[in-house]
Amino acid sequence: MSAPGLFDTHCHLDLPELAAELPAFLAAALDAGVRRILVPAVEAARWHGLLQLHQQTSKLKLEVALGIHPWWAESASEAQLDLLAKLLQTESGVCAVGEIGLDFALVKTDEISTQQMHQWQQTIFSAQLVLAAKAGKPVVLHHRKSQPALLAELKRQQFSQGGILHAFSGSQAQAYAFLDLGFKLGIGGTISYERAQKTRETVKKLPLSALVLETDAPAMPLAGFQGQINTPAQLALVFQQLCALRPETPAVLAEALWQNSCSALQLPA
Repeated sequence: MSAPGLFDTHCHLDLPELAAELPAFLAAALDAGVRRILVPAVEAARWHGLLQLHQQTSKLKLEVALGIHPWWAESASEAQLDLLAKLLQTESGVCAVGEIGLDFALVKTDEISTQQMHQWQQTIFSAQLVLAAKAGKPVVLHHRKSQPALLAELKRQQFSQGGILHAFSGSQAQAYAFLDLGFKLGIGGTISYERAQKTRETVKKLPLSALVLETDAPAMPLAGFQGQINTPAQLALVFQQLCALRPETPAVLAEALWQNSCSALQLPA
């Protein structure tokens, strides 16, 4: 593997499963070749802690994104959106808005409540997309059963900052719908599963410029690690899986993935 190493573009280091033993997890990631990690927020209560995390200095650089995940959208408020707008303008360490998006796989006990929840998710997502555009920041997008709605809102707002579609799985047509809007595709442990043939075939055929790596730790363990806590060190295994799918050499892949990640998040390489 060539320098500078691997960039985990989606890892929730602040969640309890990883935060409890953070120094050990970071040391293991460094040993595995990881040199940079993006930590996206899930709720406003974690923003201050993430800003502190970004200030840590080590050989493994931590970047942060601030936002409200759709799972936490129901507890979001106008005051939180106002605070996010302020932080995006005043905190230079915030490189993106995320994790934001839509999750239509979430359901409630009745259809009306489910519809209301999804509508509120869309309200919060739309507002955060506006804030990202005003701040000139890319976004990190969450999706489940919601790609058409995400695309519709991105196009409606003519959002031009791009970013990363987290946890990509799907067809070439689905991939290009986001690539055409300036997004990169987050490739994680999904490609380690034999059952994910459509995604694996798509990842083989996409231009290398479309791809970035991620773990989504502590979630989304690779095949063979089901039921275990995922960690940023596992990014090396995601990289190995990608190497097995792609025609490029590992050195070419590593360099391109690093450059893609920095470009997507508007960071210096």
